[in-house]
Order: sequence, then structure tokens, then C-alpha cells
Amino acid sequence: MSDLGVLGPEQRERDWRAVAGQQFDLVVIGGGVVGSGAALDAATRGLRVALVEARDLASGTSSRSSKLFHGGLRYLEQLEFGLVREALRERELMLTRLAPHLVKPVSFLYPLHGRFWERPYVAAGLALYDTMGGARSVPGQRHLSRSGALRMAPALRPDGLVGAVRYFDAQADDARHTLTVARTAAHYGAVVRSSTQVIGILREADRVSGVRVRDTESGAETEVYAHVVVNATGVWTDQLQQLAGGRGRFRVRASKGVHIVVPRDRIVADTGIILRTEKSVLFVIPWGGHWLVGTTDTDWNLDLAHPAATKGDIDYILEHVNRTLVTPLTHDDIDGVYAGLRPLLAGESESTSKLSREHAVARVAPGLVAIAGGKYTTYRVMAADAVDAAAVDIPHRVAPSTTDKVPLLGADGYFALVNQAEQIAAEYRLHPHRVTHLLNRYGSLLHHVLALADDRPQLLAPIPGSPGYLQVEVVYAASHEGALHLDDVLARRTRISIEYPHRGVESARPVAELMAEVLGWDEPTIVREVDTYTRRVVAERESQTEPDDASADAVRTAAPDARAGLIGWGSPASAH
Repeated sequence: MSDLGVLGPEQRERDWRAVAGQQFDLVVIGGGVVGSGAALDAATRGLRVALVEARDLASGTSSRSSKLFHGGLRYLEQLEFGLVREALRERELMLTRLAPHLVKPVSFLYPLHGRFWERPYVAAGLALYDTMGGARSVPGQRHLSRSGALRMAPALRPDGLVGAVRYFDAQADDARHTLTVARTAAHYGAVVRSSTQVIGILREADRVSGVRVRDTESGAETEVYAHVVVNATGVWTDQLQQLAGGRGRFRVRASKGVHIVVPRDRIVADTGIILRTEKSVLFVIPWGGHWLVGTTDTDWNLDLAHPAATKGDIDYILEHVNRTLVTPLTHDDIDGVYAGLRPLLAGESESTSKLSREHAVARVAPGLVAIAGGKYTTYRVMAADAVDAAAVDIPHRVAPSTTDKVPLLGADGYFALVNQAEQIAAEYRLHPHRVTHLLNRYGSLLHHVLALADDRPQLLAPIPGSPGYLQVEVVYAASHEGALHLDDVLARRTRISIEYPHRGVESARPVAELMAEVLGWDEPTIVREVDTYTRRVVAERESQTEPDDASADAVRTAAPDARAGLIGWGSPASAH
């Protein structure tokens, strides 16, 4: 059991010994939010569980979403009432009990365009939205005139709306939330190990009996035995199924979603905005000192680890958001861009916006369960369903899921600490706003983070080039949060890679030096990490000037991977 879910270098060594040749009830493959959720669900049912992730926790889809916990107005329009009700219930649980330090209410303006049926239609939809999930802690809808809407969002063109409806959803830093789910699983006894790639599925007669794994940092290999293996690999579901042999019960298609990140002063508004497009919706979402604007929805059949945004993707977002803004955004306004892949349950020939976000669980073979589809918001329900399906192959009684009653690490005591922010700020000589920022990233683990600076007060200084984060956060990422590479810290433990115009390059050397102290890097390793990260940024920038997916992919995949020890897990075409 990892005390307070610590994922550091010493724990990593212990965890290798803990999995090598050992028998578990469950081995979960995939350290995204669903895999991490399944590990937490299993551990809190009293099962012996190991979670293995080939790359970094949340390095795939779970760090590249729209960062919303939302019911999904679009799904309401598609009459997927069950999905919306379930998602709204989960949103409420996160806001109040499970992760109030990470998940926050966010307000959206829904502009109305003058069609006589629109206001009653939207009002009816939002009335359902306000009531379907049961109790709620966010305000209900509020109707605004044109002048009321423009007071709230002066950035909107006055001729582009006749009024608006304001409603609330919730948002979270997805990578930090997923990491916290995984650390909570470790706290409750799960073995959680990143940079640990499944290279083979073990069989005994007709059943799956475990996995062969490779430590991609050291090259060491071992076998891990389990009553059930859970495939929670998202867009890699089909590839892992090929590794296991036989056909899966469902296919997963990847749909690319791109977001741009622009400074807060480029869009003058006190609220997020949701805009309808021909095919879907576009969100303008407040994100600290920035806005996230997205997303796109297009098929992707190329490299699954590093989906590339093209100039066409970015132009699409700019064109659609600019239709409603007084002062248009340009390419020069963009600080960051990110692309992620949605794992959609494949239909025959439907457009990806229509493909179901419902999830599917299947017992593919005795001892092998696959879970896919769904949406970030409902990860906890998906995880519980996966463990329920696995229970068939576990030779002892399995208790019901309890994760609706298990707060994530950092939730306990969070509200009290918010009220004590001024005193904490005085104690550490920090600005109260800085303490609030830290509380919304670490919750009540804040004192564990700041304690690392007790003997080294210089760690309470900002990261050079990235003043929104403290140097102590880098040390904590490496010592407690399982960060093994520069990319892990700049792209996921912090969001420096999308929040600053230099995209992390100006901070790469100082961050690498701080990580080196914890991870034992020598000078050549520091240089290699900085070079690999810098080449990633250059490749991403270049790919974002390319006209189409194929050319953007070629540019992006030419950059080296921080985890050079990975074995071929590329595009859907590259079967094992």
C-alpha cells in the first residue's frame, strides 16, 4: 500500500517487485481516467489490483479533453436521456463529495438567434438539464435580454443574438483529476505503475491468466498473473484485442478533437460561451488566465499516441468562433493548441458526432474484460461496470462498488483550508491567490507539497518562464506524482505546454534540473530530456501549419518519443 498514494522512484522499484510473478484479482491495462477509476473501484471493493500504463498516467485522451464534467446538452438533443441523467449525477458527486478541490462550477452563455421557437426550446432543454440529475449545487438557468447578454459577454457581436440563456456546468483539469484517481487507488492498496507496457497476454487453456509487461525505462520484463485482465486502453482497444487474439465484441474508432488556447483578454466576457455549429457545438471555456476554444470532430486513422492538429483544424475553430466575436481571433492570438482522440464505439457509417458516447463492457473471453466508449464525466460508472463484469471470473465474493462514497485524495479537509488560505499564505510568505491556486490543484495535500520547501525556501519561487507555477510543484511531481520525463511535468502535472507562448521550451532546462535531483539524472540525461521536449514542441508547431492530417502526422511523428523504450503501438494500421 502506498502511503497517501505516493508514486515516487522508491515506490516504483517496490511496485516492480510487487507485480513480478505475483497473482492479482485484477490487472487493469491503461492509466487513463477509466483504467485509473477501475483500479480505484477494485481496490475499494477489497480486491488485489495492479494498474499498468505504457506511457504516463492520462497521457492519451484523458489529458486532452474539453476539461468539462457535463451532462452534455448535445446528448439531450439526441434524446439520450439516460446518458445525460447519469452524467449530471456524476457531476454533482464530483462537485460536492468526491473531488470539490478539482471540479468547479463554470457558467456558460447560450446565445439565442431570434427564431421564435428557440427560446422555449432551449428553456425546456435546460429545465430538463437542471432537474434530471437529482439534487444540484449549481444555479439553474437564467434568461437574459440582448443587453443583459452583452453586459456579461461584451465580446459578442450585438447583431449576432437577440438574447441568451445562462446555465452552469462544471470543469476540471483532466490530467490532474486522472492522476488523483490513480493516486487514490494506490492509497487504497492498488499497485499503480506507468512506463510499464503490456507486450503479451498470458493464457492457461482457454482463459486469459495475466500479462507479460516490460518496464520501458529499464527494459526489464516480467509476468503478472490475474484472475481477470481489464482492457481499458481507450483508442488502443482494438490493438490490445489483437494482442490477445480473437475478435472483440465491439470496435473502437478514434475521433480527433482539437482545442486552441488563447489569452483571457482576447475575448472580453465574464462567462463561458457555447455556440452551435452546423455539425456540433463549439465551447469557449474559461481556463485561468486563458480561454479554451474547441472542439473539432473528425475521423483519425494515424498515430494514436500523438494526434496532430492541422492548420485546417485551427482555421475551422477560428472561423466558427469569429462569426460571433466583435474582435476576431487570429493565429497570432493562440498561446497553445492540443489534439486528443475520443474513443467512440464504432457504428457502420455514421458521422462521428452521431456515434454513441454510451459505453460498452464485454467479457471478451474467460478472464478478459474490455471497456470502451463513454465520456470523461461518467468514468466512475464505467469503472464500476468493468469491475462488475470482471467479478464473474474472480473466485471469491466481490463486494458492490463504493466509489460514490470515496473522496479522492485532497478532498478531505479542502473546504476548511479554503477558509484558512490567508493564514497559510502568511505562514509560507505566499500571495493568497497563489495558495488558492495550489488548493485547487492539490486540495488538502497542499501541506505535503509545501513541506518539500521547508529546508529549501527557494523552491517557493516561480518556475522560470512559467510564473503560474512554483518550483516545488516540479519536485513534488517527480517525488510523489510519478513523473518520469520532462514531458510528464510540462504537459500534464502542470499545463505549461499549452498556457505559455513558448509552450514550455523556456522552462525546460530549469524544470529538468529540479526533476534530476529526485530522479538521479546526470547531465547527459538532462540534455537529452530538454532536447527531446524541444523537438516535440518544434514538431507540433510545424504540424499545425500543415494542411491535412497525413502531412501533419508525418511532421509530428518525426520527433523523438520521451519513452524511447516503447514497442510499436502506433496507428490503427500497425497491428502487433
